[in-house]
Amino acid sequence: QVQLVESGGGLVQPGGSLRLSCAASGIIFSIFNMGWYRQAPGEQRELVAAITNDGSTKYADSVKGRFTISRDNGKNTMYLQMSSLKPEDTAVYYCNAKRTSTTMRIYDYWGQGSQVTVSS
Repeated sequence: QVQLVESGGGLVQPGGSLRLSCAASGIIFSIFNMGWYRQAPGEQRELVAAITNDGSTKYADSVKGRFTISRDNGKNTMYLQMSSLKPEDTAVYYCNAKRTSTTMRIYDYWGQGSQVTVSS
């Protein structure tokens, strides 16, 4: 049974920082490409940051220079360090694990989400 469990969300003031964690179980974490997505009320889910199984990263333009994605394969955990938070970063943040096997089968798993609220 695959589980992705996010933690670390909460309420923070503008300019503050938070670190999200995504703990994975039931998968061979090191071979999965991982990502953080977010969804604000009334908006579509969007990619925030992604990290491949070999450690390459990419970011949405809106978070470049403020957010850092990382992974610890020994702990089966992915992180999102968020700094200089803005009210527009308020959303539910979701962890995603994805890979395509050599037989082209797609494995695509999601966490339950963690609320991040940036407000004074």
